[in-house]
Amino acid sequence: MKLKHFYFASLCLALLSCNENTNTKNNIPEKNSSSNQFTTKDKTIEVYTTANNTNLRLTETDKLTFQPAEQPKETEISVFVNPDKTFQTFIGIGGAITDASAEVFAKLSADKQKEFLNAYYSKDNGIGYSLLRTSIHSSDFGSASHTYIKEGDSALTSFSIEHDMKYRIPMMKRAIETAGGKLLTYASPWSPPAFMKSNKSMLKGGTLLPKYYQSWATYYTKFIKAYEKEGMPIWGITIQNEPMATQTWESCIYSAEAERDFLKNYLGPTMETEGLGDKNIVIWDHNRDLITNRANVILSDPEASKYVWGTGFHWYETWTGGDPMFDNLKAVNEAFPDKNLLFTEGCNEKFDAEKYQYWPNAERYGNSMINDFNSGTVGWTDWNILLDQNGGPNHVANFCFAPIHADTTSGELIYTPSYYYIGHFSKFILPEAKRVSTAVSRSVLISTSFLNDDGKMVTVVMNKSDKTISYNLFVGQEKTMVEIPPHAMQTLLY
Repeated sequence: MKLKHFYFASLCLALLSCNENTNTKNNIPEKNSSSNQFTTKDKTIEVYTTANNTNLRLTETDKLTFQPAEQPKETEISVFVNPDKTFQTFIGIGGAITDASAEVFAKLSADKQKEFLNAYYSKDNGIGYSLLRTSIHSSDFGSASHTYIKEGDSALTSFSIEHDMKYRIPMMKRAIETAGGKLLTYASPWSPPAFMKSNKSMLKGGTLLPKYYQSWATYYTKFIKAYEKEGMPIWGITIQNEPMATQTWESCIYSAEAERDFLKNYLGPTMETEGLGDKNIVIWDHNRDLITNRANVILSDPEASKYVWGTGFHWYETWTGGDPMFDNLKAVNEAFPDKNLLFTEGCNEKFDAEKYQYWPNAERYGNSMINDFNSGTVGWTDWNILLDQNGGPNHVANFCFAPIHADTTSGELIYTPSYYYIGHFSKFILPEAKRVSTAVSRSVLISTSFLNDDGKMVTVVMNKSDKTISYNLFVGQEKTMVEIPPHAMQTLLY
């Protein structure tokens, strides 16, 4: 009997320990302790609005107060926030500084450069970006392809980031300075050097040749060390941008098994050997459609999974004509709750200068961000932060939209609605915030909420309809009434 009691007690302790550990994972609710219980008592709700066919752009439009709540009616539209249920920890929102962005930035006047940097990275005068993505050598967004070594140098003795010192690194340094000295920065490769690939080209897909696995793994570590020597801490890397897309630009194909084996046999061990084991490694870095397959193959392998911080994803699965596959994110989060989800790239394709103010482009951002966060995503990274009046430069004419464009002939900056929709999140939700349980009673609205470390709750609400909507905001046992214009985004800060 004593042995049975001992076994039972040990099992209980083990289960208790397991519960304590899993409560901190991304998709497991955490109940706030009484010491930091959120309350609406004596709080004012600041309402910020951006709306189509108005001049409202992140404009403070109302100050509201909470009142005791009553049972809502089915005929009312309501947003329900439950502060007692929290989920993943937020790491930030930002965009990519590509060669293209840096080349355009260099053409701006000093005043416009300052305006631009403040617009993105200032917490007071801009939208407070806290994430930064860049490429390991070239992507399609830039004037030409380039690498950091001489062609054929598998020993990497010629490795140099001199190319990036002209435009990209100076811009990144100024962005970090404007952000207050810190930007969580990660990097992605679009293709290994041509000689390392099966098709002997950086473009149009191909695969990494096995005899160069070690050289390519070491290449990542040389990049990290070179950038950190320039004073730019690298938080992490993704293994390969869009590993299932054969593009006309820099691209490289990895099956799920190939990415798994490269990670566990070469990249992961090499990062540790080079003293970079603390850097975060992100797998997949492609669309939501095949994300479950990639996660299943890599994260189910303990020897590969131990090197993985999380799974990155893009939003371009809609190119097939379908809808965004948000449920796939939830499936990955449920299957692997100890790993993270990171949105690593999205932009509106097929640049057309007539559509700078095209509102559905902004609504694509709002719809994705709210649904991605509600699916467990911890951070969200836009693509190019700046492009020119042609949607480039892009060396294969893959011209796209950015939230801000620069007309290099006039020297003026063009702010698109997407910039403001992103700002409804990035300006108010701070790193280390916890996502809070939020639901809506009508499909015309979508919403998400985060609780910042300073005790401020941020609820973002998007109206996709053609009508002005009055809705209840329920927070715990209290409520207020809010009005949102047609095709609008609101941030409620309280």
